[in-house]
Amino acid sequence: MRKEGVDAYFITGSDPHASEYVPPRWQTRGWISGFSGSAGTVVITQKEALLWVDSRYYIQGEQQIANTPFTLQKLGMAEVVGPAEWLGENLPANSKVAVDQTCFTLADQRKLLGELKPRNLILEEREDWFDEIWPNRPPLPFSKVKALPVSIAGASAGEKIEMIREVMRDKGWSDTIISSLDDIAWVLNLRGADVPYNPVFLGYLLVGMERVILFTNPERFEAGVLDRGITLKPYEEIFSYLGEHFTPSSTLYISPDRSNLRLIGALPASLKRVEGLDISTLLKSRKNKTEQEGMRLAHKADGVAMVKFLAQVASGEKCYTELTLAAELENYRRQSSDYLGPSFSTIAGFKEHGALAHYSASEESSVELVGNGLLVLDSGGQYTCGTTDITRTLLFGEASSEMMRDYTLVLKGNLALSRQQFPSQTAGYQLDSLARQFLWQAGLNYGHGTGHGVGFCLNVHEGPQNISPRPIEVALEEGMVISNEPGIYREGSHGVRVENLVMVQRGDVSEMGQFYRFEVLTLAPFERRLIDTTLLSEEEQREINDYHARVYEELQGELSEAQRAWLRQATLPL
Repeated sequence: MRKEGVDAYFITGSDPHASEYVPPRWQTRGWISGFSGSAGTVVITQKEALLWVDSRYYIQGEQQIANTPFTLQKLGMAEVVGPAEWLGENLPANSKVAVDQTCFTLADQRKLLGELKPRNLILEEREDWFDEIWPNRPPLPFSKVKALPVSIAGASAGEKIEMIREVMRDKGWSDTIISSLDDIAWVLNLRGADVPYNPVFLGYLLVGMERVILFTNPERFEAGVLDRGITLKPYEEIFSYLGEHFTPSSTLYISPDRSNLRLIGALPASLKRVEGLDISTLLKSRKNKTEQEGMRLAHKADGVAMVKFLAQVASGEKCYTELTLAAELENYRRQSSDYLGPSFSTIAGFKEHGALAHYSASEESSVELVGNGLLVLDSGGQYTCGTTDITRTLLFGEASSEMMRDYTLVLKGNLALSRQQFPSQTAGYQLDSLARQFLWQAGLNYGHGTGHGVGFCLNVHEGPQNISPRPIEVALEEGMVISNEPGIYREGSHGVRVENLVMVQRGDVSEMGQFYRFEVLTLAPFERRLIDTTLLSEEEQREINDYHARVYEELQGELSEAQRAWLRQATLPL
């Protein structure tokens, strides 16, 4: 920083593709601060080092940066300001704030510029400094890439490229660059292993009317994996290629949320640009009929694993810690021949750990599951035919009346959202309060969103759709898969979360137009011992009983006699 005349360095912990989960090479925020959470901002000045986190990571942040030069800034606390405001208060006018141009998007730049300019601070782009200071930095990941058969994907890469070109023709665009790794994997029907938990691979995809170029390591492909008509070029070559291969009549469509500053800087200054959400993102979110059936199969396989696991835990034959419990569940998932691996790091939080919505057990923090308490178990799997994400709250020992009340109110919200029919063009934020209503009536709430999109053998967090209080104007459309996961978290005591994945399907048609409904994909019993039936309506009791009957009917044929007997008890009518 001193050598280049920089007064502050801004680190988001992202990668060149704006990924949520990043390869080890770009886990810069974690390497420099010691904080391993999935979200946070680091700012380093000549005198100070600071880490900003939201409420999910207050406790984890405190623990992980203790005895380091870093100071924790808890976003949301009354006295805490954001990074840009802090810089404005602590740096003199005309100070230079630098970012890594490769890991900072155009949208990020615009947002930060808007915050720094009024404070008379200058934002500058720099190259990746971590190569100079990070000993034994992990290399670029280049796993082998495998093809996803059309019989599983439901459409060929050529057909998907034509879908993109159809939009481009209609809009008058000549080319588009896709930087989003899961979009690239979906378009090309390819899967890799460059990013933890996400079956994707590093690359950029340029789609034109006469050309399709994939920039990645060509050596990762075996013969016959890549469709004809797709040209391979080295990963880093995109920056030089973009500066030389557009005509005066070209119009490029890009996503500012996904395109890094180095990529933007490589474009000819005269090139006409149009910005928006990647064309492929919305196409990918609307699962085709083959993908929909694959998701059902994946959830059945996942449900079988969950029930076998729950029956084993209920037998009392073993004593578990948070870590060994998560490992046991993983072992049951591995029994499916379609299983590829976890879709994220399992969250297993017992008692007060369950009050941390994104708790991650470690060798130091993992506790034994003994005594009376609730366990929040949030896990998921990647299967060749789909992606799963499920949360169940389990009771160990005896439940207090507060635990039962909390669980039942959360479950009521889950049911209310699942049953709701809604008109065409309804966005997720318009449904969010359905899941919160019973908690609100009791003066309770939760700090996270109610639902996130889920990919097809891809990222467990997928946009553009979600269900949260934030007004994102993306309509819920047929084939979209989304989570339904209300919760409640009592600090120092316990947490409750109940999560099913649901898929948007066509519902009734009336004089008011087309309506839509949710199909519940997840198959696993609720914790009957935590349900306070006095808080349920007759309709809610019937819904729980119907769901449990469906779980038993769909899964019982895959179970042993003992496992089937356990499931029969777990799904008895209320």
